[in-house]
Amino acid sequence: MTDEVALLSFWASPYGMRISICLAEKGIKYEYINENLRPTKGDLLLKMNPVNQKIPVLIHNGKPISESLIIVQYIDEVWNADSPSWLPSDPYQRANARFWGDYIDKKMYDYGTKVFITRGEERENAKKEFVDILKVLEGELGDKLYFGGDKFGFVDIALIPFYSWFYSFEMAGNFSIEKECPKLIGWANKCMENASVSKTLPDPVDTFEELKTWYPIV
Repeated sequence: MTDEVALLSFWASPYGMRISICLAEKGIKYEYINENLRPTKGDLLLKMNPVNQKIPVLIHNGKPISESLIIVQYIDEVWNADSPSWLPSDPYQRANARFWGDYIDKKMYDYGTKVFITRGEERENAKKEFVDILKVLEGELGDKLYFGGDKFGFVDIALIPFYSWFYSFEMAGNFSIEKECPKLIGWANKCMENASVSKTLPDPVDTFEELKTWYPIV
């Protein structure tokens, strides 16, 4: 039986990018369905994710799976024959990777978009909070190639899509992430050497132009 796989997402969503990267890493053919989200959410999204009504949604043989990091783990478990797992085999290391994935989910979007929507002193405070989060992540990365060591893995997949938003954060906050967190940018450049990443992440300027229609960035 041939798997029927579709991804319901939005091109500028870092959460959807996670899934596109995973499917590319596994070499899985799939249908990409772009969900514009505005002015109203589409019928397919409401049908496939009626509880949260959010993208991304992976549709595998007609069955929907939602929440991006859950989808990442689902893909890892279902298509596991020809590639190593993105999560470590050691239970403690696996739990630690999931911790950092959760940290990224709880921090990156909420604190990053504060830089977009605030002004003046409030924006300066938001920028500092966001940079502090990036520095925590840079500290966890340390001198490793990837967060898990020498191989591209779960935490990298969780974070690297936000690299496509870095330019927008910088334009909004008038600062340089590379200056603040050079090792993190080095890691991002290393990730971009993977075709699964470079072919998934959209152009940062295009992303900035799109985000300006969603948030009062400038």
